Amino acid sequence: MFTVETAATAAYVVAALLFILALAGLSKHETSKAGNTFGMAGMAVALIATVGLALDRHIEPLGLGLLVGAMAIGAAIGLWRARVVEMTGMPELIALLHSFVGLAAVLVGWNGYLHVEAHPDGAEAAHLGAEGLLGIHSAEVFVGVFIGAVTFTGSIVANLKLSARIKSTPLMLPGKNALNVGALVLFFALTVWFVVSPALWLLIVVTVLALLLGWHLVASIGGGDMPVVVSMLNSYSGWAAAASGFLLSNDLLIITGALVGSSGAYLSYIMCKAMNRSFISVIAGGFGIEAGPSEDKDYGEHREITAEGAAELLSSATSVIITPGYGMAVAQAQYGVADLTRKLRERGVEVRFGIHPVAGRLPGHMNVLLAEAKVPYDIVLEMDEINDDFDGTSVVLVIGANDTVNPAASEDPGSPIAGMPVLTVWNADNVIVFKRSMASGYAGVQNPLFFRENTQMLFGDAKDRVDAINAALESLVRN
Repeated sequence: MFTVETAATAAYVVAALLFILALAGLSKHETSKAGNTFGMAGMAVALIATVGLALDRHIEPLGLGLLVGAMAIGAAIGLWRARVVEMTGMPELIALLHSFVGLAAVLVGWNGYLHVEAHPDGAEAAHLGAEGLLGIHSAEVFVGVFIGAVTFTGSIVANLKLSARIKSTPLMLPGKNALNVGALVLFFALTVWFVVSPALWLLIVVTVLALLLGWHLVASIGGGDMPVVVSMLNSYSGWAAAASGFLLSNDLLIITGALVGSSGAYLSYIMCKAMNRSFISVIAGGFGIEAGPSEDKDYGEHREITAEGAAELLSSATSVIITPGYGMAVAQAQYGVADLTRKLRERGVEVRFGIHPVAGRLPGHMNVLLAEAKVPYDIVLEMDEINDDFDGTSVVLVIGANDTVNPAASEDPGSPIAGMPVLTVWNADNVIVFKRSMASGYAGVQNPLFFRENTQMLFGDAKDRVDAINAALESLVRN
């Protein structure tokens, strides 16, 4: 017999398939727009099915009003933020959105406790007890609250670091690793206790414990690892959603949470591999510590170049590689860079882009910026695809990048970024670095590249400097 329940189940299956197609689409530049469309369609189907179930179960008018009101408010805020956010603000916005998922998981967990464990003589507790599932429900409540609370405060700290409201340097409490391990051991002990004998004070303790642990985990991670932190929190938010799905007996939420959790974990693994860091060392705050070469180390004198000099160098080049970083995003120089690329290619110069896996402060940040500026996909290459090509390249333009092109990663064992794979731009014939000043990068590490004999510094706003180079190139063509 066809019922609203069966229709909702069918809708959930469709939504789950759409979410899988969304992930598949987002894996490639060419299909990313379709992937976003699939994701939005899947969420629309899921929301409609959920509202239909609520109506079929004769939800009270107040409850229905709250449900519709919450959806309307959420949609309005989401549309507003999506319209006004700059691409440079995407990392902190995503971190903030992760915090909402974590908070929702905490609230769902507490709601589950108040409806079941808080009323051991109630109908729901009696039903679960008769099925032998009461202990499982208690574990779901405890684990869901823990994961959600860690995600909530961790995401808030990530947002504050990425938006520069707090320092990006890692927090170094005495015995920080012991604190983290101790918190996890205490969590496991409290979970067993709660399953055996549910009590409100235990839920309060684990909530506070998880909130503090989430704050400490991310606060003790250095700025250089923030792209990994964002993907890590993405994974946490997925597992928090899955935990909520078990509590609510919602298969779609379980599937969606598992998809987000596993894909976020895999992305974190890929990025840690790209930085030559283990995932455990990252979440323990082992990277980004100011333990490397001091900022006052004498690397010699740097050389400077003008926009006109850069244009002359580019006009005589046979091959050019552009390595963008967060500075390009801040200056919104991607459109000028796209125009420069077009001009050089029209002159017969081979132009390509080298993208480090952690360029910017969000996975894929640079790729999105370049696609937004209509840079052809086929000339945007990943680090592994282009690193061997710097040797013999005429000119490399380093636009707003720093840590991802730092030779100290491969040459200085004492550097905080030692062992991190980087773009070997220094192997090119000429390197032009666009920077506002000689300040160190986001990881707080000085860059010896700036003082190499084949490197010249072009100081100023990246957008203004690129525009000046474009103007100088046009002048060269006319003359």
